[in-house]
Amino acid sequence: MRTIASNRLLLRPWRDTDADFLLDLESRGEVVRFLGAHPTIMNNREDALASIARRRAVDDPVHGIWAVTTATDGRLVGNLLLKPIRLSAGERAGEPADVEIGWHLHPDAWGRGYATEAAAAVLDDAFSRGLARVVAVTDPDNRASQAVCRRLGMTHVGRTTRYYDTPNELFEKLAG
Repeated sequence: MRTIASNRLLLRPWRDTDADFLLDLESRGEVVRFLGAHPTIMNNREDALASIARRRAVDDPVHGIWAVTTATDGRLVGNLLLKPIRLSAGERAGEPADVEIGWHLHPDAWGRGYATEAAAAVLDDAFSRGLARVVAVTDPDNRASQAVCRRLGMTHVGRTTRYYDTPNELFEKLAG
């Protein structure tokens, strides 16, 4: 998987040595509370290593799940993904499959514009590789991620139950 750089950040593949950071990140209720219909807190280092292995298994020229680090010192600050989104039960997939962008950052990194900067870099990269459309879904109460979507120039499409078997606010961005 490739590395993507922005002015202040480096998005790189996850490494086993990142397990302690990932465990700290995803053991925090305030971080995972909006992740999926049934947010789950990570409980141990073995779960973190297994999650890292799944993140590295995304083998695609456009999609990926990246560790977000600061460019100056390599400090881990969060996670960013670009991958096909899971449809709710009963939904039919279109062609091509919808691709989702998502992020979650460590609370120590909140409020610095890192989510917007990292997502913008990944969107630029994906669109330059031919991706035509990206969606983001947010919990209806996740105002912070909705603000990031708007800063990215994503259009709010409305509320949907098409993904993850739960109501979400849907945003989209088209290439160009």
